[in-house]
Amino acid sequence: MSQSRLPSISLQPFEGRRILVSGAGSGIGRAIAIDLAAQGAKLVLLGRNEQKLAETQALLATGRDATILPMDLTALDQIIPKVIELVGHVGRLYGLCHCAGVVQTLPLAASTPARIEAMMRLNFSAGLELCRALTRREVLHEQGGTMLWIASVYAHVGAPGQTGYAASKGAITAALRSLALELAPRHVRVNCLSPGFVASAMTGTHNSQLSAEQWARIVAMHPLGAGKPDDVARAASFLLDPRNTWITGTDLIIDGGYTLR
Repeated sequence: MSQSRLPSISLQPFEGRRILVSGAGSGIGRAIAIDLAAQGAKLVLLGRNEQKLAETQALLATGRDATILPMDLTALDQIIPKVIELVGHVGRLYGLCHCAGVVQTLPLAASTPARIEAMMRLNFSAGLELCRALTRREVLHEQGGTMLWIASVYAHVGAPGQTGYAASKGAITAALRSLALELAPRHVRVNCLSPGFVASAMTGTHNSQLSAEQWARIVAMHPLGAGKPDDVARAASFLLDPRNTWITGTDLIIDGGYTLR
């Protein structure tokens, strides 16, 4: 009796595809870049700090193709020209993962227009400009592509002092559905992740203002404890994976059970 052969499973699903990761200099962005490189992706490491981007590049698997693109994403008018210039050197992009972001805990009295606009500019508007850049005909891969935004559980639940930050992340979760519909005819998938509390460089700076008791209380609100950047990276690679051709418009909450309470 002949035995049927199982389909082969590629351990390098991103082989030959280039993904741009913003915020790749630390935390979640760095972890995602490392995970994607391990699965064969070529990378563009985008961030404000060139030294930190170089540190990420050094952590990638030996021989991985990664280009550093230092850029201040708050200079919105520079995003598309710089991406077009980059593509002229490294080739077209298959994917985008917008991890760059800023969080400020601000009570209403301190939520000035300038502070709210600063969060919206980096967390949402810069991501939208990166999406516009990716979808240009001279930039997008011939087979289509994929976009992933990093949102937050604060797009789904409330917390004192998080009004501005929640608004910037809620804008992502609302926009992705329209983006997914608009870009589907071009074979571009659009998804986002909404992480709970993840111990990273950004949250570490933020939480330096917290007492040990406050820190313990935040962690305790997550039934599985605080997350790690690697936890988010594995979920990000899944949604970016070119084999998952039927997943778009999805907001995947990855929070250790935080939103179950």
